[in-house]
Amino acid sequence: MFKAITFQVFAVMLFAATSFAEGEAKGGPSAFVSMMPIILLFVVFYFLLIRPQQKKAKEHKEMLSKLEKGDNVMTNGGIFGKITGVTENAYNIEIANNTTIKVAKEFIASKKA
Repeated sequence: MFKAITFQVFAVMLFAATSFAEGEAKGGPSAFVSMMPIILLFVVFYFLLIRPQQKKAKEHKEMLSKLEKGDNVMTNGGIFGKITGVTENAYNIEIANNTTIKVAKEFIASKKA
């Protein structure tokens, strides 16, 4: 039984190899045409995933650079507060009366009106 399966696999591989060789000899698809689906897939990924993510990151960075004392913000953790102080790497945010926390600049999600 094992020999019969092995022979069938060998026959299929031989048929595929001869078909492939005949296709190239008859002017089969060029390397560029064979690569087109992969190139097309990369283009689709770029426009649907990579480019929008880069645009969103740029807008977030711009928003962070414009924040100043007195702005109402929301952190990535969902905490709302008002900026009371700005340092090089962080903001001091008042979340309640006499309650201030220090949050790294990257963790500010958005500016609230």
